[in-house]
Amino acid sequence: MTRLPGALEARGLELVGHSDLGGRGDGMQIMRSGDVVYVGHMGDFGVGTSVVDVSNPAHPRVLRQIPVPRGTHSHKVQLAGDLLLANHEQYPYRVGVPESSGLVVYDVSQATAPKRIGFLSIDGLGVHRIWWAGGRYAYMSARENGIRNRFLIVVDLADPTRPRLASRWWWPGQAERDSVALPGDNDIGAHHVIVQGDRAYGGYFDKGVVVYAIRKDGSLDLISSLSWPEGGHSHTHTALPLGSRSLLAVTDEAIEPNCDGAPKNVHLVDISDERHPREISRFPVPVGDYCGRGLRFGPHNVHENRPGTFQSDRIVYVTYFNAGLRVYDTSDPLQVREIACYVPEAPPGQPAIQFNDVLVTSDRLVFVTDRVRGGLYILRHV
Repeated sequence: MTRLPGALEARGLELVGHSDLGGRGDGMQIMRSGDVVYVGHMGDFGVGTSVVDVSNPAHPRVLRQIPVPRGTHSHKVQLAGDLLLANHEQYPYRVGVPESSGLVVYDVSQATAPKRIGFLSIDGLGVHRIWWAGGRYAYMSARENGIRNRFLIVVDLADPTRPRLASRWWWPGQAERDSVALPGDNDIGAHHVIVQGDRAYGGYFDKGVVVYAIRKDGSLDLISSLSWPEGGHSHTHTALPLGSRSLLAVTDEAIEPNCDGAPKNVHLVDISDERHPREISRFPVPVGDYCGRGLRFGPHNVHENRPGTFQSDRIVYVTYFNAGLRVYDTSDPLQVREIACYVPEAPPGQPAIQFNDVLVTSDRLVFVTDRVRGGLYILRHV
C-alpha cells in the first residue's frame, strides 16, 4: 500500500486518501458527482480535466485525463445535473496566443466519460473562473481583445450545445474605448462571482469586493464595492455569502511568493446595507514560519457552499497555500476563530504545499488540491 503523505500540522482533520493524479498533480478546482470527482489542472502537464473514481476515498483512482490544446489550460470546472463546464484560457499566462480560448460544455450523463457537446469561443485570451449551479445563465471572468485584464461575462446556456454570450460587465476604464482613464499602476480585473438569489458577490482584484444585482435577463448591475485601506495590489478573489446573515467572507489571493506584496487577508464584510458594505473583522492569520517555507503563503479560495454540497452560514473553509487548509467559525463575527487545519508535508521536489481549491461534500468529506504537483487530497473531520 502506498504511504499517505505525512502531516506538518493536523487539528480536527485527518488525511483519508491521496492521488498524485497520475504524476500530473497540478490540481485546481474540484466538482463531485456521486462516486466521481472532476479535477481541473493548472496546465503544466498538458492535462485539462481528470476524472477520478472516489467510491473508496482511501484509494482514489484516475479513470481518464482530458488533454488541452497547446498554449491553453482548463483549470476550472462547474457541475450541475448532467452538464460540466470547463474553461479554456491562455497558459502560461502572458505567453503567446492560446490555441483555444473560451468555454467548453460536456455531457456527463455517463459520469466517467465526459462528452464535449458545446463550445463558446472568446476573441481573446479566454475564460478564467466560472460560477454555474444550474439554470439558464452562467457567470464567469474572461479576457477579451480590447479590454484590459479580466472582466465579467454572462453566458446563456438555454441550449447547452450552443452557448451564447449574453452580456458583459467591466470596470469603467478597462475597455480601450472607455472615456475614463484608470491609474497606470493598477491590477483592476474580475476574478469571479458567487450567485445567491438575485445578487452576485465577487472579487475584483484592486477594487476589492463587489456586489451586483442580477436583472431578469441575467445581466449584472453594480450596487457597490469596497476596497481595503492598506494600498498595494489586494488581488481580491472570492466573496462568499454566509446564508441570510448579511455577511460576506472575502479572500485576497496571495499571488506573490515569500510574503512579498501587499498583505493578503480574509475579510468579514457586513452587507446589511448593501450600498455601503463595511469590513467588520478579519480572520486570524496562521502563525508559523510560513514566509520562510517558500512559494505562496496566504488565502486563496473557499468552499463555496454550492447546492448539493456541505452548507453552512458559519463554517468557512479556506485554502491558504503553504499553510494548507484552514477552517474557521464565524458564529461571533467580531471574533472569528480557527477551529481546524491540515498542512501536509511538501510533495517530492516542491518546497512547500500549495493548497489551492477545496470542495466539501454533504457527507463532510473534504477534497483539496495542490496547484504544483501534489495532486488531490481527501480529508475527513475527526
